[in-house]
Amino acid sequence: MFRSMFNAFANLFRPVRTHPYPAEPMPLPTAWRGLIEYNEEACIFCDKCEKACPPKSIRFFQHEDGRKEYRYNAWLCIYCGECVRACPKPEEALWQSETKARPAVKADNVNGGWFDWEAECAQSRDDYAAAKKAARAAKKNEGA
Repeated sequence: MFRSMFNAFANLFRPVRTHPYPAEPMPLPTAWRGLIEYNEEACIFCDKCEKACPPKSIRFFQHEDGRKEYRYNAWLCIYCGECVRACPKPEEALWQSETKARPAVKADNVNGGWFDWEAECAQSRDDYAAAKKAARAAKKNEGA
């Protein structure tokens, strides 16, 4: 007991060995993988990033006219970089920035809207495929 009290008292006068985090920002490691950044103008909408993403945090919404809309959920992302590796235009269309990931805090309905968006994306692809099939059938009937 006296030994532990002595150690505790001695530690009061030793220099601090921890990083003063709030006062000074933490230095990032050399292989830091931050948030996914996206450039819509450079994207060719090949869907490779969506297919490569393990937690499915990237989704594309297919519009009736063929346009696609990109969505990324940073709360669901595990920052593995598979989407960037799969991208045919890395550093132009998709890359990992030096921006730190958002803290994992409990917030109200963080992913509730995302799951609705996921369902809408899946439905939009089905609707687009059905519309394309109907257009092909109509074109075939016109020619016959």
